[in-house]
Amino acid sequence: MAYDHQRGREDLVDFEATQPANFFAADLHLQRVLGRWGGPAWLERWRGPLERFGADCATIIDAAVRQNNLTANLPALERFTAVGERCEEVAHHPSFHLAGRAIYGSGMMAALAEPGGNLAALSHFYLSSHVGEAGHNCPLACTAGVIKVLGAVGGDELKARYLGRLISADYSELAHGAQFLTEVQGGSDVGANSVVAEPEPEEPGVWRLRGEKWFCSNVTADLCLVTARPGGASAGTRGLGLFLMPRRLADGSLNRFFIRRLKDKIGTRTLPTAELDLDGALAWQVGPLADGFRNVMTYVINTSRIFNALGCAGMAHRACLVAHGFAARRQAFGAAIGTYPMTQATLAMMRAETAAMVSGSFYLVQVLDRLERGELGGEAMGFVRLALNLNKRRAALSAHEVINAGIEVLAGNGTIETFSVLPRLLRDNVVFENWEGSHNVLLLQAWRDSASRGLHRAFFTELAALAAPHAELRALVDEARGQLAEMAALDASLVALRLPALGDRLVYLLWAAAMANDGTPAAVLEHFLARRLRPPAPADAGFLARVREVSAEP
Repeated sequence: MAYDHQRGREDLVDFEATQPANFFAADLHLQRVLGRWGGPAWLERWRGPLERFGADCATIIDAAVRQNNLTANLPALERFTAVGERCEEVAHHPSFHLAGRAIYGSGMMAALAEPGGNLAALSHFYLSSHVGEAGHNCPLACTAGVIKVLGAVGGDELKARYLGRLISADYSELAHGAQFLTEVQGGSDVGANSVVAEPEPEEPGVWRLRGEKWFCSNVTADLCLVTARPGGASAGTRGLGLFLMPRRLADGSLNRFFIRRLKDKIGTRTLPTAELDLDGALAWQVGPLADGFRNVMTYVINTSRIFNALGCAGMAHRACLVAHGFAARRQAFGAAIGTYPMTQATLAMMRAETAAMVSGSFYLVQVLDRLERGELGGEAMGFVRLALNLNKRRAALSAHEVINAGIEVLAGNGTIETFSVLPRLLRDNVVFENWEGSHNVLLLQAWRDSASRGLHRAFFTELAALAAPHAELRALVDEARGQLAEMAALDASLVALRLPALGDRLVYLLWAAAMANDGTPAAVLEHFLARRLRPPAPADAGFLARVREVSAEP
């Protein structure tokens, strides 16, 4: 029988129909990693919830998010009601709320109620990110930041009033969060912020905020963390306080903020991001004023950065699933394209890179959990701070490479928004790359932390211990340590130009060392080492055999 257009269409229909119905069940590497870092008892406890949520993500949530991302269904600004009352609202298609009920209904925020709940929360978040940002995943990360900072430095009244709603799984009753830090004149230079905080004389701890915020994602959040500068405070980040601004006041009236417009973004289009005017908006002080920016970084930004990395990893794994399924069924030149060596090499790269970022990112999560539970010393905080910044940057870059490679496997079909999820994942990932710090800002922060605070010592101590069982990795860690030491004598401009390559190498070493400890198949680790940490070598028979082995699974 000739291979005609009808057969070709049937193959494409079959490709879509045979995509996984459960993202957790389809991800054997995730199960290995969680079993290693959470332990068998932890995995036994959480397997059922993760399997249920993995099924919801692949079915209910995926279908809702696809519908919600149609141009006609995107969010729209509604500043006034039909009778002219100010509401500062965003109208959503019903599919937005269908996805939200299922995502929040997983209960992932409740896992953060106790120290050491990051592994449970982020394993759910990784699964939900298989459908992209989905309009809710950024708010989840922001809500986690509100939970963390309130739990650590919030007053008893604020905790009693809001923590229960922040961790609720009831979509109709819960509170979700946002963080409004960026201003038009500063961007990543938060120290240039100029929003003013004015104290309420009769109400200690209550302030009024005035000024503009430039990049406000989840603009209709119930609770918004806002940086502002009290009168007389010093310039730069040292003078910034941290405040919690409610959307509605105790009497149900709307707070004093005004939405200028929604941003027309390249990605995360169902997530409403806006410009905001604050005109005496009521807010409560969170923690000491002098510690405002420190608390933002420790509890809010660091939380968002690890969520960001796992979000990128989830999108990358979805790209692996799509590309692998397509390559197995798409016929070209008389055979399935997955049988051709160059396609196999692409699939192998995608699998190894994704496995590496999953291994490394979840290793960081379990270190963070142990730190929160008080099981590690203060030096571990230095490792976490440096590693989170470097890992966030590299995970975003690697996810971009993997998703783009998946589009290439699908060829022309890969560029069609209605054919697969990949174009949307790529667009969402572009936003993830700039969310919570551009690449250059993260590198420079890592360098400053190393040069002025010596955090690189804690980083290398942890990395050397993790790499200890693997002779090649031990040697590479020592080599990287020497490269960083050499940079201390260089001109600042040369340091800046060397940072990207060294930052990449440090993360690759962390990822590889994690893979060497978490049960990653030997061929997958070997393929990652050959691609990222060894000098380029010509393909030979051994390389081809490894490519075929690694590309056999998504």
